[in-house]
Amino acid sequence: MDKFLLSTGFTPKGDQPKAIEELTAGALKGFEHQVLLGVTGSGKTFTIANVVENLNRPVLVVVHNKTLTAQLYGEFRELFPENAVEFFVSFYDYYQPEAYLPQTDTYIEKDSMINDDIDRMRHSATRAVLERRDTIVVASVSCIYGIGSPEDYMAMHLIVEEGMRTERDAVIRRLVEMLYERSETEFKRGNIRVRGDIVEVYPSFSQYRGIRIEFFGDEIDAVYEFDTLTGERIKRLTKVTLYPNSHWITPGERLEPALESIEEELEERIEYFLKHGKNIEAQRIEQRTRFDLELLREFGYCHGI
Repeated sequence: MDKFLLSTGFTPKGDQPKAIEELTAGALKGFEHQVLLGVTGSGKTFTIANVVENLNRPVLVVVHNKTLTAQLYGEFRELFPENAVEFFVSFYDYYQPEAYLPQTDTYIEKDSMINDDIDRMRHSATRAVLERRDTIVVASVSCIYGIGSPEDYMAMHLIVEEGMRTERDAVIRRLVEMLYERSETEFKRGNIRVRGDIVEVYPSFSQYRGIRIEFFGDEIDAVYEFDTLTGERIKRLTKVTLYPNSHWITPGERLEPALESIEEELEERIEYFLKHGKNIEAQRIEQRTRFDLELLREFGYCHGI
């Protein structure tokens, strides 16, 4: 769908029609800043929803805290049930940056806990922005922070199409490059499962919906969306685009030069610490950096980067 469809039994009243008209006209004239004033309960969200329908443009709603973000997300979903209304906030339930306490010679490792549901919704929002024009993303101020390169993210996608000639193993390799993990037991978001000539993918943006790719020789015979809980087919697809399992993804041709640069800088820092008699610091930075480099080479990412 390319058009916003406002679904409500209400019609603008009082000052709302004038506000809707002026805000719409201002946006069409290219005004960068407009202010809608109104007390709590005066229907500001409803007014903005009418402006969104009039303009028919993708919308980013930036909110100052998660609680209000969730509230507005729910309201916009009710007003635009046929359109892509997405939720984008920080996915950390807990985050501990790495630290060092020189008084006690204590090193605290970086640690974090990610909310899987919010991570899925962030991927869903990214997908909607890339694929649909009728998109409203309701986000907290954390959306101002970068989430990697859009060019790299798009370059690492995979298009699966019925009748496409490709080998099963080539699709699996590509999905692994996109940071999907192969698992024959547990099947959760970000996993792939292989059963003979069938490859099942649990997309990064999906909830309880997987993609089943059936091969016949070196050709994709059929593509289905299926229920990940029951395994039942939902519908047959002619084409589907799969996106990386992480926003922080770097193509191999860019990753290796970066690793070489990190190693060169590491050698310089080790030499510096040893020259100044800081053997413990030299040992620590070498141990931590080489561990992260190994993760980057093996999996394409490491925690904290």
